[in-house]
Amino acid sequence: MATAVHEVTPEEASAHPKLESVVVRFAGDSGDGMQLTGGQFTLSTALAGNDLATFPDFPAEIRAPQGTLFGVSAFQINFGSDDIETAGDQPDVLIAMNPAGLKVNVDQLKAGGLIIADEGEFTERNLAKAKYESNPLTDGSLAKWQLLSFNISQLTLDAVKPFGLGNKEALRCKNMWTLGLALWMFDRDRQPIVDWLKAKFVKAPLLAEANIAALNAGHAYGETAELAGPLKQHHIAAAPAEPGLYRTVTGAEAISLGLVAGAQLAGLPMFFGGYPITPASAILHHLARLKEYQVTTFQAEDEIAAICSAIGASYAGQLGVTSSSGPGIALKGEAMGLAIMTELPLVIVNSQRGGPSTGLPTKTEQSDLYQAVYGRNGDAPMPVLAARSAADCFEVAIEACRIAVQYMTPVMLLTDGYIANAAEPWRVPDMSGFAPFPVKFATEPNAPEGKFLPYQRDEKLARPWAKPGTPGLLHRIGGIEKKNGTGHIDYSPANHQEMTDVRHDKVSGVRVPLQKVELGEEKGRLAIVGWGSTFGPIHQAVRRARRKGQDVAHIHIRHIWPMPANLGALLRNYDQVIVPEMNTGQLKTVLRDQFLVDARPLTKVSGQPFRIAEIEAAIDNALGGQGGGEVDADPTQLPEPASGHDDGTNRGAFSPQSAA
Repeated sequence: MATAVHEVTPEEASAHPKLESVVVRFAGDSGDGMQLTGGQFTLSTALAGNDLATFPDFPAEIRAPQGTLFGVSAFQINFGSDDIETAGDQPDVLIAMNPAGLKVNVDQLKAGGLIIADEGEFTERNLAKAKYESNPLTDGSLAKWQLLSFNISQLTLDAVKPFGLGNKEALRCKNMWTLGLALWMFDRDRQPIVDWLKAKFVKAPLLAEANIAALNAGHAYGETAELAGPLKQHHIAAAPAEPGLYRTVTGAEAISLGLVAGAQLAGLPMFFGGYPITPASAILHHLARLKEYQVTTFQAEDEIAAICSAIGASYAGQLGVTSSSGPGIALKGEAMGLAIMTELPLVIVNSQRGGPSTGLPTKTEQSDLYQAVYGRNGDAPMPVLAARSAADCFEVAIEACRIAVQYMTPVMLLTDGYIANAAEPWRVPDMSGFAPFPVKFATEPNAPEGKFLPYQRDEKLARPWAKPGTPGLLHRIGGIEKKNGTGHIDYSPANHQEMTDVRHDKVSGVRVPLQKVELGEEKGRLAIVGWGSTFGPIHQAVRRARRKGQDVAHIHIRHIWPMPANLGALLRNYDQVIVPEMNTGQLKTVLRDQFLVDARPLTKVSGQPFRIAEIEAAIDNALGGQGGGEVDADPTQLPEPASGHDDGTNRGAFSPQSAA
């Protein structure tokens, strides 16, 4: 993912442009470079000052058979001059590089939206691979959309012909031709892409020039073709923003930066032990580039070795960190129990993905909440946090580090595949606004006769942290139950009861901020309660509902365990509580268990994020006298989105419109 940096001046921040936004989806074969194309379009969009949110959607296979339906890769971006909270419900523009890309994505395009298709790829063979019985570009089946098709493949070959590339290499420039056309359509500057291509192919300048030629050719085609109909240029003004330095950031990048910031605020070097797994691997990749901040990265031979190495680093006096996705978190389970029993600080990042076992490696889900809160043997509690967006990952990572070192406990930070891969603008914070939480290691005996008790506790029930080798502080530590205070092995019933209770009380006593209402009143008819990446669609749906006069509020929980002290009383202020989540109702169960509130689930487990319209329909259903029972997010049963603008998903034919 390319990074764009944009300095918002006070003059820009005070401007108030006409509010509008557009959702564009690039789709094609997994070898067509759709993620790269989308990433570079995101870079140019961020430099233009637009607010944005992205949704990379790609297959799990490293290289699926070319032209097949399960090999389709797509990248969606929602950008505009308004606040953008989601990647958009439905695209306004679909750029389809082959029949399979069209087949998989066209039904998500809104009625009247624009299809740009590479007719050069719509051969009989490719149509058969995509399960088309006839050519959709000519048989009238796309009549409810605007269609613009031309031979992008041939136009690319013509553009790069002077460079003497073979057909296969030349066609690899097709994504740059398409990007050039998209840059023209939305009045974007090509120069940042040109600079990026020169840097990327610095050792192969011929390839750089060929890709630049394709980029320029696509741009020139839009400028000079003078096509009638839907191909027009649209300028979308920059979004209003506070003055400051902005950059695009993915969830994985923000977590990496937040972990480093947290270690710095604690005054500790950081050790990261990881094992590659989608979608968590990017955290290891980013941290490996930050060695100058006292960061040590270690790619272990397996998940168990990864977490155990991090526990060892914490025992030695560093901040141990590890990350994985659901299958790897399952493997790390016993070692998490070891960290809880030894009461060492450890940050565990879980980038959730769909399904049990290896499941859906590249699709998003929120189905590890039970695993995070309850998923260890022997009554082993730990604090659990959840980030709401890519940018939010930075602060949540700092909070995880703070809790870990102040309470001497492992902490789990939940994200998901959507947050990890998605990008959005992030205002680079002034770190002077973050209070340091420096660690004080034990250096002296803490008991009579010069003895050291490794499990003597402070007011937080946290034990002292003594580096091994500190003179006079020899102590025992391990994974078998030990006596409270001394740390010596102790199997006695009374001691085990005491140690189980104190571990529980320590985590239950972690002080977390009181729960606030994100949007709406602190009492009313309906509360929509979310966690994690459902923030964007919930917030937009509640905003639209309130504009229609509906009595609904949005509550979003960051501290999953322990929960804020006022949360139960707050939830009881509402007649109804609905919990949208990408699982079968896990947070709903926790809320019912903890607070005895009649929370009802809105569930979705398709591997795709929630649409705003799905949550709007649930609000209408709940407030329309049809409450009761579970609510399923079935897109086939949902009404069309209401009129009015929040994020570019409420328009008819492709034509950016002003906000309501």
